[in-house]
Amino acid sequence: MRTLSYNLEKHKAAGELVALTEQFDLDVLCLQECETTDLPIELGPLHLADSTQRNRLGLAIYHRRDRFESLETKAYSLKRGLHDRIAAPAHERLLACRLRDVVEGRDLLVASFHASPLTASNSLRRNQIASAHARLRDLGPGLPALMVGDYNYPLGKAKLGARMLKGGYDLTLSDTRTYTRYKVVRGHFDFATSAGMTIDGIETLTRGASDHMPILVTSTYREVEAAA
Repeated sequence: MRTLSYNLEKHKAAGELVALTEQFDLDVLCLQECETTDLPIELGPLHLADSTQRNRLGLAIYHRRDRFESLETKAYSLKRGLHDRIAAPAHERLLACRLRDVVEGRDLLVASFHASPLTASNSLRRNQIASAHARLRDLGPGLPALMVGDYNYPLGKAKLGARMLKGGYDLTLSDTRTYTRYKVVRGHFDFATSAGMTIDGIETLTRGASDHMPILVTSTYREVEAAA
């Protein structure tokens, strides 16, 4: 499965989506910071499963029409930081979709995630990530799950990875940094956490109009035990 995740930076990179979809033969597309009211229903071979509704710059998930059927989507609010309370930029930081892979004959979960910005603490973002994983388990207990997006977590990922592993999720970074706009603030902001999926590789693509670079995640299923 080929999944692309892209923070469009206030929708600036929206014009690149058709070319990216065609160039990389995508199965799933997960977006952050997109103008949800300005998204097309169809994007080449991809269909819009859903997008968030409560904030102008939100999240969206597209899937390939000839491979997946969308069974259920849910948007979730997560614990808010000071920036969220003052600026109120985003009510919903997780969009999750339960898909049926009609080719493989199985269900899976895909999620687009956007953590609070660097004005918040790593502790808050860890809480958001763990809460997002819990929401996915509720939506599809025991199903393979892939959550991609802007984690806003440039430092301390070894500690984060250990915490995720204890919770049943793997953390996988891309081959190079995904955010290099500023000399001081740079690193792997965009990556993947997964359960029941083998991440065969994550490639950071060429930078476009956004201050984030898109990442291309290649993954395959592996069996996991259903939650007790």
